[in-house]
Amino acid sequence: MKKRVVVEKALERSNGSLNLKPAWVARDFLPPGRRLGLKENEYEAGERGWISERWLASVTKADNAVGPEDEGLSYLAVEGDDKITLKEAVEVAGDLIMGTQYTKTHTGLGRLAKIYDYDARLPYHIHQMKKDAKLVGRNPKDEAYYFPEDVDTGSHPETFFGVHPYIADQKKYEILLPYLEDWDSDSILKHSRAYLNVRGEGFFLPSGVLHGPGTALTIELQENSDVFAMLQALNAGKIISKELLFKDVRREDREKYGERIILNQIDWETNGDPYFYENHRLEPKLVEETNQEGGQEHWISYNTNKFSGKKLTVKPGCTFTSVDRGVYSILVWKGSGKFDGYPIEAGNFNCDELLISFDRAVKPLTVENTGTEELQIIKFFGPDINANVPMIKQYKS
Repeated sequence: MKKRVVVEKALERSNGSLNLKPAWVARDFLPPGRRLGLKENEYEAGERGWISERWLASVTKADNAVGPEDEGLSYLAVEGDDKITLKEAVEVAGDLIMGTQYTKTHTGLGRLAKIYDYDARLPYHIHQMKKDAKLVGRNPKDEAYYFPEDVDTGSHPETFFGVHPYIADQKKYEILLPYLEDWDSDSILKHSRAYLNVRGEGFFLPSGVLHGPGTALTIELQENSDVFAMLQALNAGKIISKELLFKDVRREDREKYGERIILNQIDWETNGDPYFYENHRLEPKLVEETNQEGGQEHWISYNTNKFSGKKLTVKPGCTFTSVDRGVYSILVWKGSGKFDGYPIEAGNFNCDELLISFDRAVKPLTVENTGTEELQIIKFFGPDINANVPMIKQYKS
């Protein structure tokens, strides 16, 4: 009960919003791109590797072999000695945060937002589909990428997606098997296609699709899960642990099927889609109904009802009246101003991340740009909040 009181008081003080602390996540399989705004020495994380990701309004624990129990979980920035995660806040006061009706059909925020920042391309991997993720007590992980316009894209700004269409058409699935068994090279990538990471655009990626993300700094919105299977052994000059191939596979399935079990977890039809690029590329789409003289919103994460994301841009010296359909969180990406009267500033970890409760989100609130450059804010929404989210027109052979 005490934690609910903490949440109630925090919401009262800020008129329905919660200020959140950054949640930093370390990874040990790749060095960081050092574009997260930390000091140089703050990227080092000892045996945990390097700080390579920032998770946003997160109720999801990072699934790392080594790390603190609360890694990946966001904390509320509250006064006094009270220490409470957003996960705990949602558990004890979900009705206050998400709205009474939403909590009747949803057990939590249902999404994970993050910034990931690597100096090398990530290994070719999949996120398990629902049928396979549930076997290990996890959620699937559909995801969407957005590549910010004003950040260097790194040395390899191209992402490998899927497999060459003939592999799926002719059911030559086992062409990938030797690379998993030998576990000594990156040659598996020759069976895939790479697409440029274009700043200001992104991709929608369903679970079960092979991908090796490029080095562009990426704002990602996804289902609340950290499941994966790495299929590329050699990456950034070193052989990664083969345990990452089987991280989310039941022991009995690994013993019975060996490396073949991973081939059974791949959505071959989607991987071999000859129109993969056309059917998964995300370009910003203007939100017509909220367009105003002082600013505008664009959909940047869409093509699903599992989550959605917008970019709000407010001109210098102007205001924008924001009204949304449910609870969401924000990241202040560029500029400074006030969000419903609360001071916000990009790059200031004390005031660049907020969660807006249902009751406040659905009523008009004012976003003010008090700076001399554009104010850019990314909004992150969970499942079933935006019924009007755009869907990509699908091309078929």
